[in-house]
Amino acid sequence: MTNKIIRPFLAVTLFFSMQAHAHFPLMNCWFDASKNVVCEAGYSDASKAVDYTINLYDYDDNLVDKAQTNKASQVTFSQPQGDFYIVFDAGHESPVEVDVVEIKQK
Repeated sequence: MTNKIIRPFLAVTLFFSMQAHAHFPLMNCWFDASKNVVCEAGYSDASKAVDYTINLYDYDDNLVDKAQTNKASQVTFSQPQGDFYIVFDAGHESPVEVDVVEIKQK
């Protein structure tokens, strides 16, 4: 009798635990040769993030620029004056933030 109860419970638990290990958003940014800021967004399962909005903010949290990722999951921004950070919010997990101090020349 208990096997009839435990087996379906275990199957449901296993299904939902697999959902908990879903992919999460990632973003890598760098300065190109022209000093533009290039960012590539994606997910931990190596899938691309095509047609997502990437926002660039100054340190006063003002939206400076935004762009849609292309087919390569990349966006390019002109480097703004002053300090800034870039946000990729996929909408279902915590957003990814990359600060200017983390961005290096590629």
